[in-house]
Amino acid sequence: MLIFSNSILRSRLAGGCLLLLMAGQSWAVMAAETGFSALDTPAQISAQSAHKTLLSVARAGQRLVAVGEEGIILLSDDNGKHWSQVASPVSAALTEVQFVDPRHGWIVGHYGVVLATTDGGESWQKQLDGIQAARLLLADVQVRSGDERELREAHRLVKDGPDKPFLNLHFSDARNGFVFGAYNLIYRTRDGGQSWQPWLNRVDNPMGLHLYGMAEADGVLMMAGEQGTLLRSTDAGEHFEAIDSPYEGSFFGVIAEPDGAFVVYGLRGHLFRSVDSGESWTQLDTREEVALSAASMLADGRLLVVSQSGSLLVNQHDTGFTPVPDLPALPLAGVVESADGAAIVASLAGVHRFDLPGRIARDSASGSRKE
Repeated sequence: MLIFSNSILRSRLAGGCLLLLMAGQSWAVMAAETGFSALDTPAQISAQSAHKTLLSVARAGQRLVAVGEEGIILLSDDNGKHWSQVASPVSAALTEVQFVDPRHGWIVGHYGVVLATTDGGESWQKQLDGIQAARLLLADVQVRSGDERELREAHRLVKDGPDKPFLNLHFSDARNGFVFGAYNLIYRTRDGGQSWQPWLNRVDNPMGLHLYGMAEADGVLMMAGEQGTLLRSTDAGEHFEAIDSPYEGSFFGVIAEPDGAFVVYGLRGHLFRSVDSGESWTQLDTREEVALSAASMLADGRLLVVSQSGSLLVNQHDTGFTPVPDLPALPLAGVVESADGAAIVASLAGVHRFDLPGRIARDSASGSRKE
């Protein structure tokens, strides 16, 4: 376990934490300016919310859900053509959203926020925040080990307040999931978020590097993070062991392909694929030189990747990447395929819908395929 003070936090942030820089400013600076009031202040409903900074988008059955700065949560029931804002119990920046079925979903964000829904995103409840998370960690250390070093770090986390964000999450079903983020902060739930257990001592990450993404395939959990961090669990998430990495730069995410392969992506256009659960990796040429910020699998088996420079790339692993032409030049932060086969992209200037070249879409009414 390793936790950092605010001064170290700011210096590490200067080295580049992509998702949070895209959100606007350092979470430590925001904490000092707001006094953590964003934890208890609901998001303001605004007609301009669909045009603000959005950081993630996900499918909830046929519905789309996008999240971003100031606690914004948006819903679309027409494949991303129109969006409506719903109430959020916090005004903290929200970094990622995931649904495991059309009704059950979770959101993570700044100040250690975890929100949950059981009605497809119509309403959200706060399950965890950084204040509660720090207290849980301190209690866990006191009961589990009582180690003086761990106790000092846990007390420091409580003293710092909720200034460290969750950056991503991974739920396998409506009960079992992880939330994780800055400085190896990671918590696990087995009851849908009704209770959370600190998981820091189960992760082989002695330098406390940021954790950015997790994916699961064939019983293996793969986690990716800062400075080339790759961590693997083969015991259903009980422990994560560090494995050799093909790259020393940061990975900003990992996804699992339907055939069980893992894809990791990150700085300077680097993207690697493993077909043997991380034992070896093959680099795929994206022809990009900027950070790859998000990726998603399309229904037809192709890989969809977005970049900080505004590129939207489509690939099948046996061919090269094809950029979607004529896109606006703005940083892209999240991507998912809509039910009718379009790319729905979260960006620093709202959420956008783009048609994909060569896609095979399915007409929702007739079920017929169309090119």
